[in-house]
Amino acid sequence: MSEKQAPAGHRSRPTGAAFRSFMSTGWAAARAELPERTEAARYAAARRAQVSATFPGDRLVVPAGGLKVRSNDSDYVFRPHSAFAHLSGLGADREPDAVLVLEPREQADHDAVLYFRPSATRDSDEFFADSRVGEFWVGSRPTLESTAAELGVVTRHLDELADALAKDVGLDMLGVRVVRDADPDVAALVDAARAQAGQQPPHGAVTQEDAEEQDAELARHLSTLRLVKDAWEIEQMRRAVQSTAQAFDAVVEQLPEAVRADRGERWIEGVFALHARHRGNGVGYDSICAAGEHATTLHWIRNTGDVGPDDLVLLDAGVETDTLYTADVTRTLPASGTFTPAQRRVYDVVLEAQEAGLAAARPGNRFSDIHAAAIGVIAQRMHDWGMLPEGVDVETTLDPEHGQFHRRWMVHGTSHHLGIDVHDCARARKEDYLDAQLAEGMVLTVEPGLYFKTDDELVPEELRGIGVRIEDDVVITADGCDNLSAMLPRSADDVQAWVRSGGRR
Repeated sequence: MSEKQAPAGHRSRPTGAAFRSFMSTGWAAARAELPERTEAARYAAARRAQVSATFPGDRLVVPAGGLKVRSNDSDYVFRPHSAFAHLSGLGADREPDAVLVLEPREQADHDAVLYFRPSATRDSDEFFADSRVGEFWVGSRPTLESTAAELGVVTRHLDELADALAKDVGLDMLGVRVVRDADPDVAALVDAARAQAGQQPPHGAVTQEDAEEQDAELARHLSTLRLVKDAWEIEQMRRAVQSTAQAFDAVVEQLPEAVRADRGERWIEGVFALHARHRGNGVGYDSICAAGEHATTLHWIRNTGDVGPDDLVLLDAGVETDTLYTADVTRTLPASGTFTPAQRRVYDVVLEAQEAGLAAARPGNRFSDIHAAAIGVIAQRMHDWGMLPEGVDVETTLDPEHGQFHRRWMVHGTSHHLGIDVHDCARARKEDYLDAQLAEGMVLTVEPGLYFKTDDELVPEELRGIGVRIEDDVVITADGCDNLSAMLPRSADDVQAWVRSGGRR
């Protein structure tokens, strides 16, 4: 649950009985209409059914997490834990401290119960005096009734959670598992209930280490569940990518201003963030707006540099929808509208590698085949350019144990799963991720790159300081893949025309 903060001594808030009485009256009656169940909630119910079938007889505890202090008495904008959002259907900033509990039934399925802090009544001090959750400070919050209607679950006040978690834990018929990293306070409540009952899950007395492994098993399953997206999730990804493409257009339009401005990388970051916030929930991760040599730093998020007129600008950014699904797209743009011969030489190799990776993104292939196809091109071209150690051929450098010399210039992988997290499904086992066959409905990135540091003496001098990455988001289909971000130019000629047109595609 959210970290509690001591009240600030310098704040002046009225507390007298007369004021409190006055504050509680004169308000219009609350609207009685209840919302309809959302489409997100209907899909979330189907996901919960899959989880229920995997863990029959166990109480499953999935917290949203709490508010986190940014500085002093200011919090970061709340973002619920991904497993909670996926199973509840709640997105955006909902609901701090909430906990979704799947309560087992005798029939081997579960009832979904959402514990959260509902809107306080107008005669409470919380209404006007609590700057963290009070309606006067942060806006109105939903009621138990409205949330039950919206999500199609049972709703209860958060104050009932501790007793609910402890109920029947000592019985042989009931185990309990919790997503531990979502909220340490809730995990502590579960541990206390286990200790009080003298039992650790599932169904027997085991060590705390064993109990935590059972919790980890739940977390892994919830992560693995997201490997294949349902139809609603794929539509969310299409919306995220479409909004991202529009934000990229806006950045391209503003490239001349970024060149003129001090710290032009910040200008680019701000333009993208403006459109991300307007079209969705915001950015899905810190944007990489890297000009010139900064593009050779894989996760350059400081974005403090100038943009030179002859620089390449590597923009790696994604819009997150209100439902928390994010795009992840990269384009490398010549600020002038024209690649230099050296820049184009690098760009064309990265594009060739990406085309190979895209061709490998098809059902029946393994996830690792995408990287193998793309990195094979990189290895061949680095050999062709004479950049590998003397006597090392392509076959030798591709040896995973004794080679990999070409990876000096592309140390990252080519692909990752994408969805409600930018690096989605990260807790899935290796055999379910890297070694798994691609299946229809998986959403992935394909993003090779080449990064030549200015001080890398093994790189031809004319190529030093050039960094290029090209990244698209694809969904695996029955016979290949659908490039969701294909509307954005990729070839060198098309990118040049895009920049020269001021972002008009």
